[in-house]
Amino acid sequence: MSDKISRRQLAALAGLSAAAIAPPLEGANAEPAAAAAASRDSGFPAGFLWGTATSSYQVEGAVEEDGRGVSIWDKFVRIAGKIEDGTTGDRANEHYHRYREDIALIKELGCKAYRFSVAWPRLFPDGDGKPNPKGLDFYNRLVDELLKSGIEPWLTLYHWDLPQSLEDRFGGWRSTETCKIFGDYAAYVAEHLTDRVGNVFTLNESGRFVYFGYGIGIDAPGLKLPQADVNQIRHNSALAHGLAVQAVRAHGRRGTRVGPAENIDACAPAFDTPENVRAAEIALREMNAGYLNVIMTGRYTDAFLKYAGPNAPKYTDAELKIISSPVDFLGLNIYAPQNYVVASDQGAGFRPLPIPKSFPHMNSDWLRVGPETIYWVPKLAAKIWKTDAIYISENGTSGDDVVSPDGKIYDTDRIMYLRNYLAQLQRATDEGVPVRGYFLWSLMDNFEWVYGLNKRFGLYHVNFDTQVRTAKLSASYYRNVIAKNAAGA
Repeated sequence: MSDKISRRQLAALAGLSAAAIAPPLEGANAEPAAAAAASRDSGFPAGFLWGTATSSYQVEGAVEEDGRGVSIWDKFVRIAGKIEDGTTGDRANEHYHRYREDIALIKELGCKAYRFSVAWPRLFPDGDGKPNPKGLDFYNRLVDELLKSGIEPWLTLYHWDLPQSLEDRFGGWRSTETCKIFGDYAAYVAEHLTDRVGNVFTLNESGRFVYFGYGIGIDAPGLKLPQADVNQIRHNSALAHGLAVQAVRAHGRRGTRVGPAENIDACAPAFDTPENVRAAEIALREMNAGYLNVIMTGRYTDAFLKYAGPNAPKYTDAELKIISSPVDFLGLNIYAPQNYVVASDQGAGFRPLPIPKSFPHMNSDWLRVGPETIYWVPKLAAKIWKTDAIYISENGTSGDDVVSPDGKIYDTDRIMYLRNYLAQLQRATDEGVPVRGYFLWSLMDNFEWVYGLNKRFGLYHVNFDTQVRTAKLSASYYRNVIAKNAAGA
């Protein structure tokens, strides 16, 4: 990823700089676990949930079939120069027609869960109004086929494909009207699918779609708005999350679980000392103060509000109560470290360090290789927000994925990445960090947003001309991990 769209920019999401003022957290746990190394080969806990993931616009295709409406991405991809290779999600993986074939691939891996997203404009072409029965029929078929194959469906309500009609009529997420309509949409999904779907993610990566879509204009809808507007839109997305949680509670099957899936601004200590661990805990809270922290605590931190100043979002106590509706789990999308921090006696009590140009990364420049991130972030998040159920809702890597003369893809780079990250995740679970499951991104190569078809994250290679799926070597690795329930497989 070029510097202009680096995930490093997500540090701005909380509206804090390195000089922000924040009170230290009480009782930050800086004690290293001495027994971790001895137990690391024991494997993940019994019942650990292994899954994989996709999203609707990235795989479904069929954008003009069976009554589906237009999304902001359908419009955005047609703006010259926005997509690196000029492709669109019009066809993508043809998952809308090939879902049975793709579910067979999930089963082949041994996965017990599949995270997918519902395309809002497929159910409500205009975002609201009369629902489209053919759209619901597709997700009914998908869920039934998953259950038939012994795979648990995990549903995401929003993975960025906002109905264009809502953007045109209300300004999309700039308006609380969209939030209310999202709540109604969530209620409809809960009423019709939670008889078979037991787990629901609300919004995927608010941090990404707000900042990239409305702040710097790199994602749909492609706007560059003032910081005050961006902060307000982020607040609105948190409100939409809260309304969706309430809708699932009110309209879903009793016992349905619900929570967010966020690309948390990942902070880790530069190295393990009590002072640096404490600094990383403060940093994780403050760098995520504009979304996750307000969801989990019901308040904006003093440091966030002080730094934002006149650009702070406008809100009511009633909205904060909705936003902080209790969740059943916390989904964390973790790919790379955004911030290595050390303790500081100035400002916030932490100092984010610059990332050297020589820092190792995968074939996406932004995707720095920092396996310890997936250890520290869940560990610190569980303490900060007192959650007892964390799911890694996304983790994975792009790769060069060259097809060899024998027709196979020997993606040892992806295996290296996964082995190291999963070893650190196992370290976390060995120490009692409440990570209950892991969804590898992605099941198969797909339309990768601004990169089009140029970046491949899949366990299965996709020939986008023929739509042939071919297992990469990493698929065998992941199958072995699942079978042994251990990272060192």
